Amino acid sequence: MKLPLIPLCFTLLASQAFAADVGSVKLFDPGGAPVVILGEVHDNPAHHANQAEVVASIQPAALVFEMFTPEQAATANGMTREDGAALAEALAWSETGWPDFSLYHPILLAAPEARIYGAAVAREELMEAMGSSAAEVFGDEAVRYGLGPLPEAEQAEREAMQMEAHCNALPEEMLGGMVEAQRLRDARFSETTLVALEETGGPVAVITGNGHARRDWGMPAYLAAAAPELRVVTLGQFEAPFDAASGEVPHDAWLVTEPAEREDPCAVFRKG
Repeated sequence: MKLPLIPLCFTLLASQAFAADVGSVKLFDPGGAPVVILGEVHDNPAHHANQAEVVASIQPAALVFEMFTPEQAATANGMTREDGAALAEALAWSETGWPDFSLYHPILLAAPEARIYGAAVAREELMEAMGSSAAEVFGDEAVRYGLGPLPEAEQAEREAMQMEAHCNALPEEMLGGMVEAQRLRDARFSETTLVALEETGGPVAVITGNGHARRDWGMPAYLAAAAPELRVVTLGQFEAPFDAASGEVPHDAWLVTEPAEREDPCAVFRKG
């Protein structure tokens, strides 16, 4: 299924020199960066269409998916990609909780020769990180990836964001653990990206949520810690405009699309 290209307006942070005033996703140019992180709101079809467009343009040697487990990636690499329904069935996609596979299938078709890598973290590891720390679960390379204690201000901000993201319904004692789980994901996604780069030579395109694409404390921060010389370009995709002059958009480039149609995600908490 080919999703239509959605007209866009990119706004690039003034500190970035690789592009300026890009008015269409077709003109988005990551400047040959070895790693391009493409953020999304997971259920927004326009965001996936844009990701597919960028992937088609840069033709990465590797595609790293937040949504795929390593086992699912191995399965996908062993199959033809044309039949999306067959892929979805082989990956048991309906059991994963992610949006419909038809949103992601065009990204695979956009780079038919790219090797697929799955970066999803096992639920057991996430639960362990929530009970201890991301560093403890990540293991010996934790220091290399910058998994030390967070500054107090960042910890507080991230806990507040977790509370808001969960409709202000989480017990406060869970918030620190939720932040640790998020940090573990970022570090694992980054580790998988470096493996993909080493094994394929790049470029590598990463498909992930906007939070993981944040330059300040998402994947780029962990990649900068582990591979300081690596050039990484990030794209955030949002459903409401930002004031770029405020400096609060933590991506190299960002765009705004119409919001996806969805039910109120907080309704389930109110019912409870």
